[in-house]
Amino acid sequence: MSEEFGPDFVSVTDDEGNEFELEHLGTLEHQGTTYMAFLPADMDEQDEDYGMILLKVIQENGEELLADIDDEQELDTVYDLFMEQLFSEEDAEE
Repeated sequence: MSEEFGPDFVSVTDDEGNEFELEHLGTLEHQGTTYMAFLPADMDEQDEDYGMILLKVIQENGEELLADIDDEQELDTVYDLFMEQLFSEEDAEE
């Protein structure tokens, strides 16, 4: 992902109405599903909850929404794919 114009930020609202600002790291397609990786934009890196957030794009009532990945195996697979993608981009920049 190009950082030429700065990082991309999105605001998401959870089921309880809490709004979060996330920095978009990347998007990938896997087995017909779109997944997106984010980092919390306003969280301290020393916070124990700090880390990459993986969400999948779902269609609901004709609208694209971001949803949690509930299946542990799916989450592990997508995490590994994003790590491959992120590290291959870093290697290409060197």
